[in-house]
Amino acid sequence: MTTTPQLPLARPNALEVAPLLSVLRGEGPLVQVTTAMGDPAWLVTRYSEARQVFGDKRFGRSHPAPEQAARISQAALMAGPSGDYENEAEDHGFMRQLLVPAFSAPRMRRLSDKIQEFIDGCLDDMQAAHDARPDEPVNLHELLAFPLPVLVICELLGVPYEDRDQFRGLSERISDLEGGADAQAAMDEFKEYTGKLAAAKRIDPGQDVITDMVQAQAANPRFTDDDLAELAVGLLFAGHETTSTRIDYGVLWLLADTTRRDAFLADPDGRVKSTVEEILRITAGGGSGLLRYAHEDVEVGGVTVRRGEAVLVSIDGANRDESVFAEPDEFIPDRKPNAHVAFGHGMHVCVGANLARTELRLVFPALFRRFPGLRLAVDPFSLQPRRNRLGGGVDQVPVVW
Repeated sequence: MTTTPQLPLARPNALEVAPLLSVLRGEGPLVQVTTAMGDPAWLVTRYSEARQVFGDKRFGRSHPAPEQAARISQAALMAGPSGDYENEAEDHGFMRQLLVPAFSAPRMRRLSDKIQEFIDGCLDDMQAAHDARPDEPVNLHELLAFPLPVLVICELLGVPYEDRDQFRGLSERISDLEGGADAQAAMDEFKEYTGKLAAAKRIDPGQDVITDMVQAQAANPRFTDDDLAELAVGLLFAGHETTSTRIDYGVLWLLADTTRRDAFLADPDGRVKSTVEEILRITAGGGSGLLRYAHEDVEVGGVTVRRGEAVLVSIDGANRDESVFAEPDEFIPDRKPNAHVAFGHGMHVCVGANLARTELRLVFPALFRRFPGLRLAVDPFSLQPRRNRLGGGVDQVPVVW
C-alpha cells in the first residue's frame, strides 16, 4: 500500500469489520497508520502480535513525555496517555488488587439473581411497548441492551439508578471522538459527580465498589480523589457501553438468520456459553483499536517499535485472523476452540470480563424464551455503526414478534 491508512477505517455496515483490515494483515503484523488526530501510530492486526503487545510489560497506557504522545481522537477517554509513567506498574497492580474481588466469578454468581430480576423487568418493558403500539417495531437497544447493563453496573458500583440519564449523557459526551473541549468538560462533570458519590460513601458506606475504593484510600495515600473519580468513570463507562453493544450485536447476529435463532431456541442453556463467546469474538468495536505506548524499544513481529511510539491493537483484526479462526467472518455459534481477545490478554485482561459474561449468558436465553418469535424489522446489514463514538455500536435494533 503506497499511502498510509487513516483511522478509523471505513466499514460497510454495523456487523462487518473494515475490509481494509484483512489487506493490512496481509502486509505485515504491524503497519503504519495515521490516527484521526493526524498522528503516526503502529496498527496491530494479527492475533499473535496482539497477544504479545497485551502481555508485554514494556507497553503501557502511560507515556514518558505525555505532551509529545500521539493521540487517536478528541474523546476524553482512552484517546491519549493516562496514568503516571514512573509508577504505572505499581498503580495497575493496586487497581487490580482492589477491583478483582468485586468482579470475581463467585461475586458474579451471587449477583446472578439480581441480574435476572433486571432482565425480567426490561423484557416486561419490551412487552409493554409492543402492547401499546402493536403495529410498530420495538427498539430493543433502548429497552434492553442499554438499560440492563446500566442497572447492573449501578448495582455493583453503588450508583443511584435514578441518575442514569445524567451519566448516560456524560458518557456520550466523553466518548465523542470529535468532542474536544466539550468531551473534557463532560469528563470534569463526571468526576465531580463521582466525587460527590465517594464523599457520601465515606459517611454512609455500602456493599459496593465505590465504597471499596473509598476505603482503599486509607491504605494507599497515592490513590487520590481524582484517581478514584477517574477509575469510577472508566468503570461506569466500560461497564455499560461495551456490554450494551454486545447485547445489540448478539441479537443482530442471532436474528440475521432465523434458522440460527431456532437452533439457539432448541437448547438455549446448552448453547449459550459458546454462543456468547462467538458474539464476543465477532462484535466489531469502534475501529481505532486499543492504545498502548512503548516504554522502551520493543521488537514485535520483526518490527522495532521505538520508545514512546503509539501502538493500536485492533481487536477486530486479531479476532478475525484467518490463521487462528476458520471462516473468521462467519458467525459460528458452536465455534471451538474460540480463544478470542475481546477482553484483551495477560496482565491487562479486562477486569469486568466475568460481569459481561454473566450478563450475556443470562440475557439471551431469557430474551428468546420470552419472545420465541422474535425477528428483526430491518435488514441487519443495513444498519450503520456509530462512527463518532468510542465504542461504536448502534442506536437501534428494531424487532417484532
